Amino acid sequence: MQSPAPYSPSTMVRVVTAASLFDGHDAAINVMRRIIQSTGCEVIHLGHNRSVREVVDCAVQEDAQAIAMTSYQGGHVEYLTYMRRLLDEQGASHIRIFAGGGGTILPSEIEELHAAGITRVYSPDDGRAMGLQGMINDLVAKSDFIPPIDDPEHLAERVRMRDPRAIAQAISCAERGQHDLIGFAADAVRRPVLGITGTGGAGKSSLTDEIVRRFLLDQPDRSIAVVSVDPSKRKTGGALLGDRIRMNAVSNQRVYMRSFATREANVALNPHVADAIRILSYAEYDLIIVETAGIGQSDSQITEVCDVSMYVMTPEFGAATQLEKIDMIDYADLIALNKFDKRGALDALRDVRKQYQRSRQRFGEPLENMPVHGTIASQFNDPGTNTLYRSIVDALKQRCALDWESSYSVSDEMSEKIYIIPPDRTRYLAELVEENKRYDARVEKQSEIARRLWQVNGTIEQLEDLHTQERRGR
Repeated sequence: MQSPAPYSPSTMVRVVTAASLFDGHDAAINVMRRIIQSTGCEVIHLGHNRSVREVVDCAVQEDAQAIAMTSYQGGHVEYLTYMRRLLDEQGASHIRIFAGGGGTILPSEIEELHAAGITRVYSPDDGRAMGLQGMINDLVAKSDFIPPIDDPEHLAERVRMRDPRAIAQAISCAERGQHDLIGFAADAVRRPVLGITGTGGAGKSSLTDEIVRRFLLDQPDRSIAVVSVDPSKRKTGGALLGDRIRMNAVSNQRVYMRSFATREANVALNPHVADAIRILSYAEYDLIIVETAGIGQSDSQITEVCDVSMYVMTPEFGAATQLEKIDMIDYADLIALNKFDKRGALDALRDVRKQYQRSRQRFGEPLENMPVHGTIASQFNDPGTNTLYRSIVDALKQRCALDWESSYSVSDEMSEKIYIIPPDRTRYLAELVEENKRYDARVEKQSEIARRLWQVNGTIEQLEDLHTQERRGR
């Protein structure tokens, strides 16, 4: 069967993708989300093992038109019908739900789910008849509409009350150029903005998640909003907005998160991020974090929208001379040297601090005073990340005249990877296998030698018996 051409949507379609709770089978949803993205959609991917509440809250905050799920754990009827009910309860009945689960979803269950309001459950027969691109074309075509705005006359009031649905609609109005509906945010008192930028793969999302987690613990009466930007594909116009995969702390009533695609090539920010900041300031969030797409050496765009900027990098930047090419080292208020468990991290920390010192002409101060912190965001309660968080709070207090207090303290303790298995024993399972194979090979070799010896001894015995018989016959 010839694959159909990709559907060309007339609006920017945003689709939330995930695998259901207690389901580790993410191969199918990964294939589907890639095709959805290549069809020109913005895909907010959550990964696998996601609860209904997480998926629904994400879809509402992201103002998505559709949710696409895979479920192979057997509880698809209860899972999907509960999702439909939660969406309806939150006033998001317009959001389409699509699902698939291969042969685990029976035809009778598909009929039941369709009757319950699930837009489409794709069966193996659908896959054979339509093909992968055909199923995605059907999904995108059914989701190709502009999400409605609930009660636009009271949008400002609902945003002030931090209604996630209203905030999402207001930000979407900014993206669509409907500025007359969000004029209320124009004169909003600006809230503190922390800008986080860095190279792709440096761990910006993981580090952002750790900062959010510490903020929620440290400031129990304050709220936080996260604006995350990922690059759009120039070839298809689609985008993978995957920062939520790493951000587990955002599933909290005091947190609002919105993912943006750049919708342009070679930029780190969406042009409507400034509008989002004004809307979130109007909603009176106590702190707004803006995380950019991965940047190159010459990009410092984040400094235009934030009060305090942080540059995230890794120890693997090459020769020390490469640091002289990084524009953000000249502008960042803080630098996080993430993945500090990498080999050569201490030398990298010294080199980055020296470059920071040179760029600021702070030669009279010791290197240890430079705001460059080694962090391991993937490690629980990492001391380097704790120190970085406290440094962020102090910088925001100074820059924005805040009266915040923090229970975290600046420490000289360095980030150090805590290993369950020591690095020199990371191959211990492979070593066991190799030793077993060596033992089996030796046993096989010795068995073959013993077999041959037994055969030789048997031959000798037969010859001796034959010789004895011949002597008796004489």
